[in-house]
Amino acid sequence: MQASLEFRKKNCLSDPRHASANPVTGIVLKVMSVVVFTAMAAIIKATADHVPPGEAVFFRSLFAIPLIVGWLALKGELRDGLKTSNPFGHFWRGLTGVCAMGFGFTALGLLPFPEAVAIGYAAPLIATILAAMFLGENLRAFRLTAVAVGLCGVLIVLYPNLTVINAVDVPPTLAVGAVMALMGATFTALAQVFVRKLVMQERTAAIVFWFSVSASGLSLVTLPFGWVVPEPAEAALLVLCGIMGGLGQILLTESYRHAETAVITSFEYSSMLLALATGYFVFGEIPTRTMLAGAALIVAAGLFILYRERRLGIERAQARKAMTPQG
Repeated sequence: MQASLEFRKKNCLSDPRHASANPVTGIVLKVMSVVVFTAMAAIIKATADHVPPGEAVFFRSLFAIPLIVGWLALKGELRDGLKTSNPFGHFWRGLTGVCAMGFGFTALGLLPFPEAVAIGYAAPLIATILAAMFLGENLRAFRLTAVAVGLCGVLIVLYPNLTVINAVDVPPTLAVGAVMALMGATFTALAQVFVRKLVMQERTAAIVFWFSVSASGLSLVTLPFGWVVPEPAEAALLVLCGIMGGLGQILLTESYRHAETAVITSFEYSSMLLALATGYFVFGEIPTRTMLAGAALIVAAGLFILYRERRLGIERAQARKAMTPQG
């Protein structure tokens, strides 16, 4: 499954010093990346009945590498992408990322498409709590309230699919899918914590490159658990999935060159609309009112956090400007 909002932001941010003030271009590139990532997730769901999640992770990671390498070479950053002073940090970030994709891809095969996407939005909310626990980041009242609202939205989406909180009989596949989606969001949040530590000493190019490499290798651990020889059409779709993953990452990175983070990141939630449309027109899935209500709360909570972080960023910038000697 897609990977989540905050993770993508940290993993793909360009150096703001080289950003150009062209927010319309940035927004267009961001929306294009959202479309590509949503289509990639739809491919994973379409092949999930036959292709195991671990195998899908392998294709998604391996075939993104040539595109990423070519992009870094064109930018003159390939050498930086190969350099690292913290290989174990990349390993742990890769391990949590592979687990996140594995659980998320499993959920895509078991849940309606919009529900899997909606539960995935819990990742940045969970990451906010983990960052406060392990990185010492402040968890202010506004942010804590937004996280609580978002998690309530997650529970609303989960409610119809969990027998432990729902008296009505629930098909086992839906119950397992809901748990897998939540596990995927949790591991995505853990990956965010590792990325936040990596960005303190590693360049973005290195983080992007070594994640694809480590994910390709780590996904091979699932080889004994039932990999299959995909049909030609499935193989083509899986290769396309990897290419789209690399393309989406490049589009996302370039979007941050043209507009502020808060502007770009808010368009992540357009994937919810795309997920609803994809679920309905491609997979024949009709969203329930409960799912829509829960998704609305999750999106609102994420946007509240983005708004508050933008305001705090403006206040900090004004404070630094006021303290700068004039003259």
